[in-house]
Amino acid sequence: MAKEASATRRTRALIIDAAADLLAASAGGEFSTREVCDAAGVAAPTLYHHFGDKDGLLREVAADRFSRYLARKQALETTGDPVEDFLRGWDMHVEFGVTNPALYTIMYGRPMDGRTVPADHAHAVLVTMMRDLERAGRLRMPAGTAADVVASAAVGVTLHLIRTRAAADDPLSALVRDAVTAAVIGPPAVPGAPPVTRRLAQAAAQLEAEMPHGPVGTLRASETALLREWLLQLSVPGRAAGGDPS
Repeated sequence: MAKEASATRRTRALIIDAAADLLAASAGGEFSTREVCDAAGVAAPTLYHHFGDKDGLLREVAADRFSRYLARKQALETTGDPVEDFLRGWDMHVEFGVTNPALYTIMYGRPMDGRTVPADHAHAVLVTMMRDLERAGRLRMPAGTAADVVASAAVGVTLHLIRTRAAADDPLSALVRDAVTAAVIGPPAVPGAPPVTRRLAQAAAQLEAEMPHGPVGTLRASETALLREWLLQLSVPGRAAGGDPS
């Protein structure tokens, strides 16, 4: 029984590796199941027995390679700075996608049955990172919303770089990354700054509720938006200046 299970694992691995190699070598990310069978040294019924059809094989290839990438990513030691870890994670995500365009497109560009298991895992890791930032008082929005914002931007940028055949270090990635970081993550607390009192928080919340969406008085629309952001931060009682709970 154990030998049979081991042989099954070896056969599956051979087919997945063969398909991954063909996928990487193909400019358009296309290959035939016959090519996979020839490369893996198996008959067509064996491939269909293990994976059902070509789409099933593609899902398994993407899951295998993306899981390996996630394992390498999670094995890295943290820098001690959650924001720096976030920036590094963004860059790694984009680099993986650009260097593995066919795999990434399967994962995010043309989902067959919703998100794949590794993509779900990656999103869960991102949510955990956002919750760490939330506990540190650094998030400008709920952790789940922040994770969705980051994921949408990162996937969009990566697919755009793949489509335009740009490099992973294209300035566009850093521009979007930094814009998303500024929108999602707030500044650290100022040491020794007094906490926001309940009275101040109530006043800030009341003024924020009165703020229009656009220019007001002598303020430009961008200045009004910035003022609204500051008022939202002040409207939570107990936070020290800059965002950390007191």
